[in-house]
Amino acid sequence: MKRFLLMVALCGAFSCALPIGQETERISENDIEFAKKYMENYYPESESVTPDPRRSRRSTDPSDKLRQMQAFFGLKVTGNLDQSTLDTMKKPRCGVPDTEKFSTHKWGKKNLKYSIRNYTPDMHQADVDKAIERAWKLWSDVTPLTFTRDDKGPADIEISFVAGYHRDNFPFDGPGSTLAHAFYPRYGGNAHFDESEYWSKDLKGTNLYLVAAHEFGHSLGLKHINVSGSVMYPTYTGWNLESFRLLKVDIERIQYLYGAPQESKGSSGNSIQAQNILGGVSSTDLCDPHLTFDAVTTLRGESLFFKDSFFWRKNSPSAEAVKTPISEFWPALSSGVDAAYEVEDEDTVFLFKGDKYWATKGNIIQPGFPKNIHHLGFPRTVKKIDAAAYDKSSKKTYFFSGNKYWRYDEAKNSMEKGYPRTITADFHTIGPKVDAAFLDDGRFYLFNGSNQYEFDYGTKRFLAIKKNNSWFNCQ
Repeated sequence: MKRFLLMVALCGAFSCALPIGQETERISENDIEFAKKYMENYYPESESVTPDPRRSRRSTDPSDKLRQMQAFFGLKVTGNLDQSTLDTMKKPRCGVPDTEKFSTHKWGKKNLKYSIRNYTPDMHQADVDKAIERAWKLWSDVTPLTFTRDDKGPADIEISFVAGYHRDNFPFDGPGSTLAHAFYPRYGGNAHFDESEYWSKDLKGTNLYLVAAHEFGHSLGLKHINVSGSVMYPTYTGWNLESFRLLKVDIERIQYLYGAPQESKGSSGNSIQAQNILGGVSSTDLCDPHLTFDAVTTLRGESLFFKDSFFWRKNSPSAEAVKTPISEFWPALSSGVDAAYEVEDEDTVFLFKGDKYWATKGNIIQPGFPKNIHHLGFPRTVKKIDAAAYDKSSKKTYFFSGNKYWRYDEAKNSMEKGYPRTITADFHTIGPKVDAAFLDDGRFYLFNGSNQYEFDYGTKRFLAIKKNNSWFNCQ
């Protein structure tokens, strides 16, 4: 009875959505309270990316937040507290939240100083110094940044070992769970390591180098990402210390903030030139006449233009486009999308990658996704969707794949008869393939290479051809 009353009391934390039956019996009262605190700490209402004493700890819709957490870690998205979700929550991790506002945090200079304010008794001081220096080098090798130790003068970033409450409003919780946290550049960049942990230079304890490499990513402005193996993955993993290195996505994200290292710095094997990562100059220069897109859609009044692992957001024809890593909105799709469209009446955007697709409201992946594209009625010969466009007046979605296109009835959830049809049969001039598409105000916009083709929606009559960069006020 006591356990039942506790569950009822915690309905405010989990919307009474806890599982029932045999699975529930494995979850104790302490587990429920632990999960409640976990969600308050790492998925708070205020989506700030770093410990910030000004942010609120209140919850919004707990079920949505739990779904967001499950989607982030690649768990089955149910909105319920189940054993696999709880097991993930109990893994040692960074203290920085996984949710945040989509803004850029970076230093305005490239030569940074750091200081080590104190040492852990678990390690020799020389081993601490080496681990910290090695962690900074991981980032300096792939950027123009330099990190110089200065324990005497004022430092940009202070490093310290502390336990429990340590005057930053984010107390540590003892051994296990939260290992460390760091502040973004706009909050000073300081990194704190929980002295309650057993720190080591190897894997016999919590390896300081691996945790410091992660925390320094935050100190430089990086947020968590859900790519397992990434240095910015929030949970601690005891990697092979000799083979540990930044993944391509780590290098891509830090170079998005600071650029690639200057040639004079040489190469360490981690360095990848930004133009190679981003797919060439055209992927970053909006006014390049050769600019191409992977997908185009709308989202709550904004236009989104996808290219590689980034997209540009534009909230009006005259507004400047804001470039954002896809990982900041949808970590599960950080490597890019093939097609996208919005069903405005349902406040839902559908994103396609390979033979999978996701439904998302804002940045929250919906329960039951991803799904296989063949659930929509495509034949098994279709391996991916190249483009998609939704018509809100008829509630029909057009899907383009290869040299064919289909029409899907959103109201009936089925493909229409008479499809597929060849693209060239109905959309003359564009050619046999569509890279991206969307419908707006009775106009079909189909993208092929660096050109966009405009058609009258009702008659499919060709109206105009322009460069893709015409959306960005280029001269």
